[in-house]
Amino acid sequence: MGSRQTVHRKYRIMGDTQEDFEDTVASVQWESETMADTLYLKQLECGPMQNYVYLIGDPATRQAAVVDPAWDVERIVRTAQQDGYTITRALITHTHQDHTGGELFGHYIPGVVELLELVDVPVYVHKTETHILKNVPMSSKVPTENNQVLDLGGDVQIKLLHTPGHTPGSQCFLVQQRLVSGDTLFIGACGRVDLPNSSPEAMYDSLTHTLMRLDDATVLYPGHNYAQRPTSTIGAERQHNPYVQCTSLHAFLRAMGY
Repeated sequence: MGSRQTVHRKYRIMGDTQEDFEDTVASVQWESETMADTLYLKQLECGPMQNYVYLIGDPATRQAAVVDPAWDVERIVRTAQQDGYTITRALITHTHQDHTGGELFGHYIPGVVELLELVDVPVYVHKTETHILKNVPMSSKVPTENNQVLDLGGDVQIKLLHTPGHTPGSQCFLVQQRLVSGDTLFIGACGRVDLPNSSPEAMYDSLTHTLMRLDDATVLYPGHNYAQRPTSTIGAERQHNPYVQCTSLHAFLRAMGY
């Protein structure tokens, strides 16, 4: 779920019935990719809430991790296969249903459960939110810690950064100076902190003391398509994003409407 400025508009385009909802899901598709000798990174827009799903792969081993598999799971798996990659793990930025699947506003969103029907992979979710994925077998869930590093069988390493605020177990994924930020940091905004279990204080700390300490050249890959461009950089956000420019918690709370 996204920033409080945009989230309600995203919900309304779902339609009134499950059929309307599925028609909208089928019509929303976007793909972009980074292909390099050392990294495969594909960004796919899925669903009426304009979620970004990511495939992160190692060109040497052809193994890939999928980040937040939801909405159009068959397309996600098919895309990896068409690009010559095998999905070997799933990474979860946080456990809201638009990122992991489940019932939301009277509609069912395909997600992790459907992924596991297609590929038998471990699901990495922060230890504070493993219990929320109730329909995922315990044997498939791997609780994660801050600064944990995962590899894809070769040189590609993914560092997990615990960034609570939007949810207690929100985490971002840092790989080769690219940050997949989920709903913690958006282009020009940040995630909502007025939801159950959200914390504006934790969000301020995550933005200020974790993400804004990354190198300016780090490329930002957000969890939703809420901007006019699909990516940014930490340096650009430092210059233009008002939510990371707050010099105190008090100023951040005022900016968030508290």
